[in-house]
Amino acid sequence: MNLISLFMTSLLTENIVLTKFLGLCPFFGNSSKEKTAISMGICVTLITILSSIITYFIYNFILVPTNTTYLKTLMLILVIASLVQLLILIIKNKYKKIYKSLGIYLSLITTNCAVMGVVLLGINNNYNFIETVVYSLGSSLGFMLVLYVFSTIRERLKNVPKCFQGIPIALVIASIMALIFERYIGI
Repeated sequence: MNLISLFMTSLLTENIVLTKFLGLCPFFGNSSKEKTAISMGICVTLITILSSIITYFIYNFILVPTNTTYLKTLMLILVIASLVQLLILIIKNKYKKIYKSLGIYLSLITTNCAVMGVVLLGINNNYNFIETVVYSLGSSLGFMLVLYVFSTIRERLKNVPKCFQGIPIALVIASIMALIFERYIGI
């Protein structure tokens, strides 16, 4: 597969939030302010890329040769949880404002289905190492892009009817965003 096509597809047309409905908890929870959305997007991007790289090597050079591929989910959870704990320690000590703004959502990256989904899709699609990195980069940047665009829209919404406030208007906006991103099929 063409790497540019893989990157653009994972970034836009097969966006993990808008087409696969993965990572909805931080999508709705961390998208009320632009700065928080960018911070969460960067954290998820780092965890996704590092998890994809580490699990690629563990899966292909340990689990496949030993015929223990049934352990891939357990391995994935351990890798992601370890990386998230390391990231929390770094952010807590060096970037206290970001740590406070992300709150519990930072710890929830461990169970963020967007991270797990990207890594599992890379394994299930039998991507080679370069394709794995490109796919995880495109998917995680797509996650960050959607989070950022969504946060800019939410910050500007002021006079929403009471029955649409909160999640209802968020779902309407997300569906419109999905339609817009879907237009990029064939790039």
